[in-house]
Amino acid sequence: MGKHYDQLTAEERATIMMMTSNNDSARAIARLLRRAPSTISRELTRFAAGATSATHRLCGTSNISSDSLLSTPVSYDACAAGARARRDRHKCRRPSKLATDTVLFGVVQHFLDLAWSPSQIAGTLKLMWPDEPERTVSHETIYTCIYAMPRGELRRELIASLRRAKSKRMPRSRGEDRRGQLPELLSIHVRPPEVNDRAFPGHWEGDLIKGAGNRSAVGVLVERSSALVMLIKLADATATSALEGFTAKLRTIAEPMRKTLTYDQGKEMARHAELTANTGVTVYFCDPHSPWQRGTCENTNGLIRQYLPKGTDLSVHSQEQLDAIADSLNSRPRAMHGFYPPIAVYRAMLEKLSQQNSSIH
Repeated sequence: MGKHYDQLTAEERATIMMMTSNNDSARAIARLLRRAPSTISRELTRFAAGATSATHRLCGTSNISSDSLLSTPVSYDACAAGARARRDRHKCRRPSKLATDTVLFGVVQHFLDLAWSPSQIAGTLKLMWPDEPERTVSHETIYTCIYAMPRGELRRELIASLRRAKSKRMPRSRGEDRRGQLPELLSIHVRPPEVNDRAFPGHWEGDLIKGAGNRSAVGVLVERSSALVMLIKLADATATSALEGFTAKLRTIAEPMRKTLTYDQGKEMARHAELTANTGVTVYFCDPHSPWQRGTCENTNGLIRQYLPKGTDLSVHSQEQLDAIADSLNSRPRAMHGFYPPIAVYRAMLEKLSQQNSSIH
């Protein structure tokens, strides 16, 4: 267990002032205050007029005890000593990188207003100024700055900019999966091995996020290699609406980037065979209660909920509005890509596939 040291209090300094005026020794003061004699000696050395010369004499003579510090009359002012101690303690603190009056705080606040996460902000700052550590900050420092702020409007605004907008970070909870079994499904365990390697693009994960009372829904598609996201407006959460919506959206994807789709066992995908026939995309299904088998989509759902909160009516959003949300997500820097945005990674992959196909022909 480490040592614990309490600073001298105002009452103790007042006692020191009265006893030094009576020419009491440092050890006598220490006994009365139940302090170490060295504590009293250091206090007088720092803050007592005339103590410097006494200290020099003490250091030059090895057989003189700390009591000799008071052999010369010492003038000790308790009020002045306390004020100087407070100033010294304040000066020794490192200034906060993210003090609210700094330029760096303004930059971080700007990116938070754009719905960027602290991790994305920290990574982008390092890309912008790799050789200027004074202009970068870690994501933990950003979180600490936000949560250490006093209660007020600024703190509420910054917390509201975070993904979950919680007053403190909490683990995600997972509810019980009550969905039924689908006919003729292809298990994720027979999915081609190349799908597991994110070096091969064109493999997607899908899901449905639902609104208040499960009366409205939005389809989600996420490309595994680039994390590019697409959102689909659906009339409802039925299998017919899912078939129509996913078919239309998958057909807008370039054929080289349209290979497989991994989905959970939700009943909205009951017509998966028709979806495969319409688009050429083979659908594979995760095991029940295994969201980690579709982790890219699960993580993306959390990002989407920042725009489409739970318990709201999702039917009020048009396809154009959903596309704008997807564009915002696809333009954000991502740690998995060295803080380049998914849209840039997706375009590079598509261009590479196009060049390979051209060389083959």
